[in-house]
Amino acid sequence: MPAEATDAGVESYESGLRKVARVVLLDPEDRILLLHGHEPDDRADDWWFTPGGGLEGDETREQAALRELAEETGITEVELGPVLWRRKCSFPFAGRRWDQDEWYYLARTTQTATRAAGLTELERRSVAGARWWTCEELTRAHETVYPTRLAELLRRLLDEGPPARPEILDTEIV
Repeated sequence: MPAEATDAGVESYESGLRKVARVVLLDPEDRILLLHGHEPDDRADDWWFTPGGGLEGDETREQAALRELAEETGITEVELGPVLWRRKCSFPFAGRRWDQDEWYYLARTTQTATRAAGLTELERRSVAGARWWTCEELTRAHETVYPTRLAELLRRLLDEGPPARPEILDTEIV
């Protein structure tokens, strides 16, 4: 179902949440691309996360997913697929609390070189790089990864394919 069709229906009870589009980007070897982020003033407070960010103006979630992916990774040769998962989350970052409604899109690419040329000033201070992960590496990782069940979700995606409709993930409050 297109994001625009479902967005209008949830607007009334999610009006306080920042609308976010995220990308589960897989390469031909089924590796997932994650960004390495940290608090702007504390590199030790770090985590890994999927590319993506908030909608701007009247853009759709699909448009936001592709724009954010290009800005954060330089990757533009992408086949954007369905929404895999949805989650609500709340977390502190850069001195404020962020309350978000995140939609995770499946995407595939053969373009594996990354270049974060379109980062905002805050992103330049808080994104340390990007890395392609195999599902096995993600499963064994001791680093913090968001969403927290990403290794399990990725394994199911690779084994079973995309869900028939987006899976609603547990709300995460950090």
